[in-house]
Amino acid sequence: MKKSSKKTTIGIIGAGGMSRYHAEGFRSAGAEIAAIADTNPAAAAKTAARENVARSFGSVEEMLRDCPEINAVSIIVPNKFHAPLALQALKAGKHVFCEKPPALNAREARAMATAAAKARRTLMFDFNNRARPESRAMKAYIDQGVAGRVNSAQAKWVRRTGIPGFGGWFTSKALSGGGPVIDLLHMLDLALHFMGYPEPEWALGQTFADFITDKQFKGPWGIPDAKNGVTDVENACHGFIRFKTGQVLTMQSSWAELVKREEVSVAFQGTKAGGLVRRLFGQDGIDSTATDTCELYSQENGHSVNREIIVPPDETMGRVSAAANFVAAIEGREKPLNTATEAVTLMRIIDALYTSAKTGRPAKC
Repeated sequence: MKKSSKKTTIGIIGAGGMSRYHAEGFRSAGAEIAAIADTNPAAAAKTAARENVARSFGSVEEMLRDCPEINAVSIIVPNKFHAPLALQALKAGKHVFCEKPPALNAREARAMATAAAKARRTLMFDFNNRARPESRAMKAYIDQGVAGRVNSAQAKWVRRTGIPGFGGWFTSKALSGGGPVIDLLHMLDLALHFMGYPEPEWALGQTFADFITDKQFKGPWGIPDAKNGVTDVENACHGFIRFKTGQVLTMQSSWAELVKREEVSVAFQGTKAGGLVRRLFGQDGIDSTATDTCELYSQENGHSVNREIIVPPDETMGRVSAAANFVAAIEGREKPLNTATEAVTLMRIIDALYTSAKTGRPAKC
């Protein structure tokens, strides 16, 4: 891994709440933040002041023109704009750290990966759950061979009352790409990460929209309702993915589903050990009410052995650490936590789940 002597200077695109995690992570890794751009100039100026960033702009074009020292950007905008902004930045020779999901679909993700390769720049995504201490610890055990071959996994992010506002961009398929399947893709990605990101063969999925307009199921956070906005996405999905390796994965994601409480988890079963990384919420969406579990299960000397893995708490759910890894990866000090190739695979699976739900048949990935 070749180390770079050039200081990373970042421009943040999007003045939303996630910018504070990006800013903290970038700075913790030694990067400088030169500017913040947002189509709402007042919001850009307000966030720049809060984060002690010297400059703010009302457009990306202005920022890239007036801040030639910027060699990397982070993208924190609605999903529809991920691919266009990433392509614009890559064409301008910048490294890119983009919020999830990678894009609206696999076609856009492929275009982004191709552009990054052509520009010889790093393209990464904020799959912050890979950066959580529990996930890092579990992946280390898997990489050491403790679990053997991971044959199967179960990815779950389910909420009982978690619809993030009605009529806003989250619930508009044209702007978001979908509902919880694409919004809560973190556990699907984490399961694939633990499995070694195998090549998918086909997916079987079923979506449900029973509660997507029922305001009893609105979450405790999110964006305000838009009176004349669009709400045309699913509120839940259950699916099954088979890989060319013979490995299998089941998934369940929901904003609104009659479960006991919110659960964010990946369980897996290997040839030597199984494991679980899980966060259980006392109240949907309120991290302070959650409890975390990280465990390994094996058979040793004729006994069932359950091992609890103790890690330091991380109130940011890996968000700061993920942003720091982007800077370290650019500078050659760490391996990137994720790659553009993996992002394409993830979006192929999501596309197949939606296609299967539409057709009622398994869909090739």
